[in-house]
Amino acid sequence: MSEQKKSVQENAPKKSEKKAENKPGFFTRAKNTVSKWIRDFRSECKKIVWPSKKHVINNTIVVIAVAIVFCILVYVLDVSFGFVRDTIVKLV
Repeated sequence: MSEQKKSVQENAPKKSEKKAENKPGFFTRAKNTVSKWIRDFRSECKKIVWPSKKHVINNTIVVIAVAIVFCILVYVLDVSFGFVRDTIVKLV
């Protein structure tokens, strides 16, 4: 039994003898990582669904209308607060 253990221990590589035999180098890993990222990026770009011209025009009109409404709201609030401020200053 002890002979079997000795032969197994002799055949097993020691920790100091182990080298990074299967591990690729830094630049190889970096190249593989970058190339995988590019492949994934290209496949994701193929999944993009671009809006139609009608949708773009519709969304643009909505954005412009909302911006105009908020501009009018801010203008009204500015004039109102200015009027209240001027009234308070005249009273004091």
